[in-house]
Amino acid sequence: MTAETAALAPGYAISRVIKGGWQLAGDHGPVDRADAVRDMEAFLDAGIVTFDCADIYTGVEEMIGDFIADVRARRGSEVANRVQVHTKLVPDLGLLETIRPADIEAIIDRSLKRLRIERLHLVQFYWWDLSRGDPVAALEVARRARDKGKIAHLGVTNWDVAETRAFTEARIGLVSNQVQYSLLDRRAEKDLAGWGAANGVQLLCYGTLAGGFLTERWLGTPDPGFAFENRSLIKYRLIIDEFGPWDRFQTLLETLKGIGDKHGTSLSSVATRWVLDQPQVAAAIVGARYARHLPQTLEVFDLSLDTEDRTRISAILDAAPGPQGPVFGLERDRGGRHGRIMKYNLNANPDDTVLGAAGD
Repeated sequence: MTAETAALAPGYAISRVIKGGWQLAGDHGPVDRADAVRDMEAFLDAGIVTFDCADIYTGVEEMIGDFIADVRARRGSEVANRVQVHTKLVPDLGLLETIRPADIEAIIDRSLKRLRIERLHLVQFYWWDLSRGDPVAALEVARRARDKGKIAHLGVTNWDVAETRAFTEARIGLVSNQVQYSLLDRRAEKDLAGWGAANGVQLLCYGTLAGGFLTERWLGTPDPGFAFENRSLIKYRLIIDEFGPWDRFQTLLETLKGIGDKHGTSLSSVATRWVLDQPQVAAAIVGARYARHLPQTLEVFDLSLDTEDRTRISAILDAAPGPQGPVFGLERDRGGRHGRIMKYNLNANPDDTVLGAAGD
């Protein structure tokens, strides 16, 4: 098995499976921090060298920073420098109208400090409400930080064509857009994938396994409703509702299981492979707290779906349109059931002095 790579930008190749970090943050169940940090090395050694996190994922940048520092101390800088970190820049909703350029750069500097690296490989920008404040000016600050060498590449997240276009027209230079994309949620394929191909913006896809719903764990189980231990499961259970009734979801799982059995692999590998095969998709982000499922994750690199497999999957998708509207449109509706579970002010806490820097 050789881990697949994709050129996200000239001279910058990433692993096509990215180790996600959201599951390591708060509100996702207990995490053994020491085990999670230690297990990151197994992903690195397996060729999954790209790690996804965010300034708003509580404690995750620090965890990856501890991992990089430990590898650097034990195995040297050459090995540690193989680690690629994709983080995010997400100013709080409550600060959009007052946040200053110095505050934006302070968030970037804080990520560098937490991660213990000299340059961020990719910073993915998001602005909760484009009608408030000046998001283009904010991303210009990140562009200048790129010019200073603090950032290598810039991307955005959770936007469709209408939202992303303003930033490409400003010639800020974007290489990627991180969006939710799975068999259950295909909003990105309507307009964004084609527009991205024409504008040099590739897709980094999260939610490919729908928080674990697209695994054997849920095959043959009754509808659980919404009594879950964390927001992630609620989020993706809502997506299943958009996909169709629970019975239709079970039919999808049964089909994926049959295809997986045919190829000697898991249904989750089939679901991930399907996403990786879609136009303009550079990589799939797979959430993993620990390395115990790593062998199963790596199966996707040995899997090739044939025409029969794709036909069987398409027959189900044709009858299940899934969420409608623009990418992240449902989630941006703060009064809707998708938006109500979101948290919009996670970047700064009352004790965080980073955003209190003087000057602009």
